[in-house]
Amino acid sequence: MRLRLPSERPTEPPTGYKIAHPVLSQDGAGAGFTGVSLGGALPYGVVAEAACVYGLRHRAPHRRCDCGFHCVHDRSAAEALLCTAEHRAAVLLEVSVLGAYIRFERGFRYARQRVRVVTVGMCGCGAGARVLADAGWGRAGWRGLAPACAACARGRVSVSLGRFARLAGHGVRVVGAGGSAPGGGGAGTVPAGIEAADGLGVPELVAEAALLQARLDWFQTQLARLGQRGDSAGPQG
Repeated sequence: MRLRLPSERPTEPPTGYKIAHPVLSQDGAGAGFTGVSLGGALPYGVVAEAACVYGLRHRAPHRRCDCGFHCVHDRSAAEALLCTAEHRAAVLLEVSVLGAYIRFERGFRYARQRVRVVTVGMCGCGAGARVLADAGWGRAGWRGLAPACAACARGRVSVSLGRFARLAGHGVRVVGAGGSAPGGGGAGTVPAGIEAADGLGVPELVAEAALLQARLDWFQTQLARLGQRGDSAGPQG
């Protein structure tokens, strides 16, 4: 006699948590994620459907395979994975579990998902992340990204958190560690009463301004160095 798993009919999609690496398409027109273990070579979007990574012709998740998306029930369990050295630059995803799924003690293995919230951690230097910058690795057609402050992102391909959300689409939210959008408070605060323009909110505009200022500082430094070289060269004749 073969035992069958109990059937569930939830009124709302279950919520799960996982970690992933953000990625930017080669042409800069799209954004997505890659997993940190099984299937990590296959980037996926905010709304995605799983396929068997072994190339088998069954639908994921199959009971006799380990294919499908994976997530855990508890946010704290997913956050604990970010403590390991190889996952320090990953981001935390809050997802809706869609389609068929198999429930385990600690999480789900499932067919489809929708990423609702992306939580970005700190820059490697310890400052708050303003952008997602080139992490120095990638997949074919995709550039891996990592959280970075404006200073550490100088000279690297990068996108603000707000722009990453717009490129990823489907209404996904990208927030800083602690659940608040980055860019508020301190010297980067925008005066009250300024309205969002061109689809950008105040936090996104502040992040864009910080990145622009960092790039301007870098250009000014390079121009100063060129000027010093010209002065030291002496008269030419």
